[in-house]
Amino acid sequence: MLGSRPGMKSVRVANGQGFWGDSVDAPLELLRGGPIDYLGLDYLAEVTLSIMMRQKLRDPRAGYATDFLDFVRRALPLLVAKGVKVVTNAGGLNPRACRERVFAIARELGIGDLRVGIVEGDDLLGRLPELVAAGHPMTNLDTGAPLSSVLEQVTSANAYIGAQPVASALRDGAQIVLCGRVTDTALALGPLVAEFGWASDDWDRLAAGTICGHVLECGAQATGGNFTRFWEVPDLWNVGYPIAEMSADGSFVVTKHPGTGGLVTVDTVAEQLLYEMGAPCGYVTPDVTADFTSIELAPAGPDRVAVRGIRGRPNTPFLKLSASYLDGWKAAGQVTVSGPRAIEKARLAADIVWRRLERAGVTFAEGDRRTELLGVSGVLPGILAAPAAPPEVVLRLAVRDADRAKVDRFGKEIAPLVTAGPPGVTGFAGGRPKAQEVVAYWPALLDRREVEPGLEVSVESIG
Repeated sequence: MLGSRPGMKSVRVANGQGFWGDSVDAPLELLRGGPIDYLGLDYLAEVTLSIMMRQKLRDPRAGYATDFLDFVRRALPLLVAKGVKVVTNAGGLNPRACRERVFAIARELGIGDLRVGIVEGDDLLGRLPELVAAGHPMTNLDTGAPLSSVLEQVTSANAYIGAQPVASALRDGAQIVLCGRVTDTALALGPLVAEFGWASDDWDRLAAGTICGHVLECGAQATGGNFTRFWEVPDLWNVGYPIAEMSADGSFVVTKHPGTGGLVTVDTVAEQLLYEMGAPCGYVTPDVTADFTSIELAPAGPDRVAVRGIRGRPNTPFLKLSASYLDGWKAAGQVTVSGPRAIEKARLAADIVWRRLERAGVTFAEGDRRTELLGVSGVLPGILAAPAAPPEVVLRLAVRDADRAKVDRFGKEIAPLVTAGPPGVTGFAGGRPKAQEVVAYWPALLDRREVEPGLEVSVESIG
């Protein structure tokens, strides 16, 4: 196994991207700042694949995270020189096309030896009618509705797959592994399975690797970003992204490179552990059911937290299906209302917009229109006391409807407030709000036997 390298006592797995749009410099700083063995890059959120599908429909060569190619261009010589392996879900809906672009960049940079693996088989969009006809309801986990009720509107459908295909690609010699919709935690667990040879039923160690991946998956959220006691975090502008030093027994240490900003403490790690958490005793993934209540955290030195004691249970017979579908149109616009009696003027401005729309014959259901006064507990209504007389507020209005024409008509009523509304209206910029398609999320479960036989792993060298 890979972990048999002489003198290697632990595997260092880092994460340099928590989402598509995270810091473009973070993965480079991880490479430059000190030793790591694996670099994970997470680009996919629940609706990102729908965006990629739109891109792929326009261009069959698209459908992946283009930011990843910018990283490759900047980092590939250093990756090759240091022998760092990269595992990423940047492949999106088109890992093969992404690999070809990586190879093209490598040739431009004069790199003649590069092995890139891809993991495919998660994209089920074309199989949905067949699956529905075969009696798989793919019931929405939130609403209980069957997927057949929106089948014609579905724009993407991907199963969350686990770490074993990633490990397989690494064992086959890949330096870069491009995946589609693998779990976020698989970006760390896959390398650990490859390195330590953990069995597919070694539940405790698989749970440890999964929890390691959960700590890393959101990038700097484990090292002081988005931390409750933000005032304790030094040099957040230069925050170091997280690194886990994993041992073969499943215990690991969370840390960051020396000389970087941020903070690694029991509290920062614990806050990240609570992120996107359902049942703490049963965190379900394709690989294992991890028990977060078994986790033991302890300080292990400056910016070092030890994690041990993790327990796991068998995985389930299902995989999670992440689908997206078109669900109408939306638009939002805002203005700043300033000066004396700002709250009163903002409420008057909102009333003007809604009444003028009604006069034009355009109405929205109560739940499909929103009036928000930002600066007056608009984000946390009923939790924080609103200031009695702020010098300014931001009025934000938004609508949603199945009729695009109604949504577009709404967008024409914001600008007139500047001269045909109360005084003090300013800050209107960017033009009229335009109708945008609502891409809704459809979570469901699917028998894993419908997915796993179709998984494909391939590793190719630069041609």
